[in-house]
Amino acid sequence: MTLPLSGVRIVAVEQYGAGPFATQHLADLGAEIIKVENFREGGDVGRAVGPYFFGEGDSHFFEAFNRNKCSLTLDLKKAEARQVLLDLVKKSDAVFNNLRGDLPAKLGLTYDQLKESNPAIVCGHLSAYGRTGSRAAWPGYDYLMQAEAGYLSVTGEPDSPPARFGLSIIDLMTGTTAAMALLAGIVQARASGIGRDMDVSLFDVAMHNLAYVATWYLNGDVVTGRDRRSSHPSLTPSQLYKTQDGWIFLMCNKEKFWGVLAEVLDKPSWVTDERFNNFKARLANRDLLEKELDAALSTATTQEWLRRFGGRVPAAPVYDVKQALDNPFVAEREGVVNAEHPRFGKIRGVAAPVRVDEPLPLRAAPDLGQDTDRLLTELGYDADRIASLREKAVVQ
Repeated sequence: MTLPLSGVRIVAVEQYGAGPFATQHLADLGAEIIKVENFREGGDVGRAVGPYFFGEGDSHFFEAFNRNKCSLTLDLKKAEARQVLLDLVKKSDAVFNNLRGDLPAKLGLTYDQLKESNPAIVCGHLSAYGRTGSRAAWPGYDYLMQAEAGYLSVTGEPDSPPARFGLSIIDLMTGTTAAMALLAGIVQARASGIGRDMDVSLFDVAMHNLAYVATWYLNGDVVTGRDRRSSHPSLTPSQLYKTQDGWIFLMCNKEKFWGVLAEVLDKPSWVTDERFNNFKARLANRDLLEKELDAALSTATTQEWLRRFGGRVPAAPVYDVKQALDNPFVAEREGVVNAEHPRFGKIRGVAAPVRVDEPLPLRAAPDLGQDTDRLLTELGYDADRIASLREKAVVQ
């Protein structure tokens, strides 16, 4: 058997988080990702992002985004590097970058600039604000997108300062979206023989993720704000509640779950009580219901309630990162994997979210330039030509 993306080759001019997260999705499924790194700057800036490191040029941050990839050192600003890039393009399905919006054209990474070498090449661009418009040359980062797209206004407690997500959620979502876009372009190109540019931006993804909250405003002028205890804006019970030893999150997002919850809590009257017997009534009486549920749930621990619910009531404990990763269910799902690194041995990481019926590759992130000689040799470059490129500082 072969992995789903075996035979797909992508040249990635990428760094930091969102771009590498996109191609790691594809690398985990068998695609060959050739990571182009500028050795003059120490390679991908993610290699130097601390505060935790395995060794020189290899941070925990970098390992989180670059599993199963190859590394090619290449200074794209050198004239001789252009031919190396074009030779790679001839044998690749896509060229991907996560540069500032105005830079792909300057570095010759657009479809119009590469189609002569390979008419089927797909050029994927992940930028902050897109390659067109007044902000094309602006730098941009995740938290800025969360701020401008309204996320801070719907996160946290009502009376607290605006709050961002605890994760770089826009980077991660944009990376995932970019992976989907690359695959869509490759599917079309393999069918038609013609490639194209595919654009994804942090800003557009941040806005797109507003989803139903955006629809509520655009069609009903409803401005969603923050509700206490991370509650759902329209469904209840769907929030945090107190237990004997902490918190539990309940999500009775279907009416049938309310009946089961009332049964387990030994509150059968709640099913017919006019204050609680449907979503509309419960929403109108949310504060009262919160007090009633706090009182009922505070008679036992979170784990005891999870045992009693037994999967019949949608519920979850509130964990910190350690508890989340040490969760026995994560082990059951083989959610933590060991990737092999030639210098550092086993590096633990979170498993790929897509599962297939065969083992996925588990190679740690590459050392800077570890595949340069092999890749150039595969392009037909002899030892003298490779040595010449090194002497001219085109590659390292």
